[in-house]
Amino acid sequence: MIKAGIIGATGYAGAELVRLLLQREDTEIVWYGSRSYVGEDFASIYRNVTHLVDEPCRDDDMEQLSHLADVIFTATPQGFCASQVTEEILSRTKVIDLSADFRIKDVNIYEQWYKLKHPSPQFLQEAVYGLPEINRESIRGARLIANPGCYPTCSFLTLYPMVKEGLVDPDTLIIDAKSGTSGAGRGAKVPSLYCEVNESMKPYGVASHRHTPEIEEQLSCVADRPVTLSFTPHLVPMNRGILVTAYGTLTRSVTPEEVKAAYDKYYADEYFVRVMNPGMVPQTRWVEGSNFADIAFQTDPRTNRLVMMGAIDNMVKGAAGQAMQNMNLMFGLPENTGLKQIPVFP
Repeated sequence: MIKAGIIGATGYAGAELVRLLLQREDTEIVWYGSRSYVGEDFASIYRNVTHLVDEPCRDDDMEQLSHLADVIFTATPQGFCASQVTEEILSRTKVIDLSADFRIKDVNIYEQWYKLKHPSPQFLQEAVYGLPEINRESIRGARLIANPGCYPTCSFLTLYPMVKEGLVDPDTLIIDAKSGTSGAGRGAKVPSLYCEVNESMKPYGVASHRHTPEIEEQLSCVADRPVTLSFTPHLVPMNRGILVTAYGTLTRSVTPEEVKAAYDKYYADEYFVRVMNPGMVPQTRWVEGSNFADIAFQTDPRTNRLVMMGAIDNMVKGAAGQAMQNMNLMFGLPENTGLKQIPVFP
């Protein structure tokens, strides 16, 4: 039995971790951490787990939790995990951090984009970027996982084979992304109010979104040279889902069959990545509630560009589901354990 603790359990990503972990017979949640709701019953906050959870929310004491749990998930704001994690904690338990604290290896870039002084840069090189489709073997032996961001997960999976195979020029990449409002978190903010979001779409973080350096760093590793790209996210009036449409200039003339073969080279054996046939397009409704990523493409001979498209559920593959996928690898379990949920429709 794996004993799991969650700090930040009452945020959207934390609550999604609860939903997924409760369905497992090999895992026990031993800590529902929430600084805002200490002492309150978790099921009184999320009534979807009524009669399933009979535990109060506890505080965010990672040190105490490390004596109880085999794995700690931190679904917390930037800066928390890095301020709490120590060598002693990592010697006792595994940590999967859903914030950005350990995703970016260059501490200067992290501090520039997140406007925070990094509390524990000594762990940056050890932390493994938790994208299983790319770093599977490193994840298996890791103590500290940097769970990728939702936009970077969808963007990277969509672009990775094309950059790796040299089919698109990395210097020409443009990523246009849309996300449901759960990506903004559960905190009360005026821009997330119903009347502010409903019947409207808007770009935000234009030329400044802090997922940009994360995407660039991972693609730079693939291209084996620095990659600079344009990334613009948009908020759309739906609860869940991310849709990425990316554009890149082709380095040579290719047929749709060649592009499909390149995607299949990397994803044919990946349970959670579904490459669509030429002419098809991904939709967020076909991945909702699941850990799947749907990937599609369209060649555009007129402009000599490749249009690359991807869709994920930002709460599952973009956060909690991927965290659990990492947990499975760390404990030597089949990667899809507890993650075989079929997308919900309608």
